[in-house]
Amino acid sequence: MSKILVIDDDPTVLKIIQRALQPQGHEVIVAENGRAGLEQAQTIRPALIICDWMMPYLDGLEVCRQVKADVNLSTTFFILLTSRVGLEDRIEGLDTGADDFLAKPIEISELQARVRAGLRLHQVSRALQIQKDLLEAELAEAASYVRALLPNPLSGTEVSINAKFMPSRQLGGDCFDYFWLDPDYLVMYLLDVSGHGLAAALPSILVLNLLRSQSLPNVNFYQPQDVLKGLNDAFQMSSQNEKYFTIWYGVYSRSKRQLTYASAGHPPAILLTPERTAPKVQSLRTPALPIGMLPEATFTVDRCSVPTGSTLYVFSDGIYEIAPEASVWGLESFIQLLHHSSFPSIEQVLAQVQQINGGDTFQDDVSLMQVTFR
Repeated sequence: MSKILVIDDDPTVLKIIQRALQPQGHEVIVAENGRAGLEQAQTIRPALIICDWMMPYLDGLEVCRQVKADVNLSTTFFILLTSRVGLEDRIEGLDTGADDFLAKPIEISELQARVRAGLRLHQVSRALQIQKDLLEAELAEAASYVRALLPNPLSGTEVSINAKFMPSRQLGGDCFDYFWLDPDYLVMYLLDVSGHGLAAALPSILVLNLLRSQSLPNVNFYQPQDVLKGLNDAFQMSSQNEKYFTIWYGVYSRSKRQLTYASAGHPPAILLTPERTAPKVQSLRTPALPIGMLPEATFTVDRCSVPTGSTLYVFSDGIYEIAPEASVWGLESFIQLLHHSSFPSIEQVLAQVQQINGGDTFQDDVSLMQVTFR
């Protein structure tokens, strides 16, 4: 049995519609004005509403507008009852959210037919909404799982790491990790899979698990170029649904205070080292194609010393590929932000970027890792 709400200030119209629809097996509830009708709608959540256009307190357009704005009534089919049959009136009603119209005086067979059609559409809309809710719940669960895989902040007397992941959707293709290979060597990396959503999140999780468990065959995880080659062998686009990814991978030796690193199509990591007047800026990147582009791709390695008091920033391109006021901000602007801010924290960096972006919603996934060397 479907619940139908009829809203009209004319008792005769209410009675006619009620008598026409109840024998069809519907539960018909009536309201004598727009305000009372809206209260009834919010209480009983009907499948279909038939509402007069011209009424006291709230007219039919305002009732329709508020019904369609209510998330609990979004699938309710709304029929405007009116003697206004002009094209402009119908356009106004449709723009407000009305699903159908019924002309006065009421023709009973037309009324019953439009109600049957409206209830069919309501059932379809309701089924789609249920599936959407289930999908969103599953995506939220998957997003919680991905976040649980990401490492906790690393605190130490010599090295500390903090990181932030902000997907453009519930799930994203960015991923990062850091862990000790042994008491002297610390691995840190950040990768960015092409695309967004679940299709990008799945390969990033797979890479994280392979690197964390050191399961790539014949790979020396102390050598960044060896790791990148192993990943490129394992993740060719042709076998990964045309997905590729960029990555920055570094290994830090605390006894030597030396950082060995390699990158594949990824933005450079930025190392700020203290100097008298302003921090020194170093861009740490090695030239190479993204992982998965070509089987024969080669990868090179580089090294740098890490003075006491240095800070390393590793990030995905989503943090600087923003368009404030219709102009692209860009990598160089982001590097200047880090330089002029003088060893900013993750919170300070994100606050400034969000201000430039005009909000905390980004077009691409955003990841940022801050490594502090004492």
